[in-house]
Amino acid sequence: MKQVFRVVQQTQAVSVQRQDGTQTQKCTLVLQELGGKYENAFAATLLGNMASLKFYPNDVVFACLRFTVREYNQQLYMDCMVQDIVKLSTNNAF
Repeated sequence: MKQVFRVVQQTQAVSVQRQDGTQTQKCTLVLQELGGKYENAFAATLLGNMASLKFYPNDVVFACLRFTVREYNQQLYMDCMVQDIVKLSTNNAF
């Protein structure tokens, strides 16, 4: 999904261990579609160097999101990852 979003919030970056044993940074970015406070919102994961980027509430960004489904312990989980993100404007009032 490639779309323009409004940033709702960003969590602090934390170190996580990859499956290969190396360390990387990870944070969550909540993105909302433009149009109003009841539009769809997504909690997307930023990994690696992207996790060090700083976004603030009401920043407008263009993001490419990737959705994947995986099975773990006989349960299905959906992951939302940011593949690419570009800040278009900062702290607009909505």
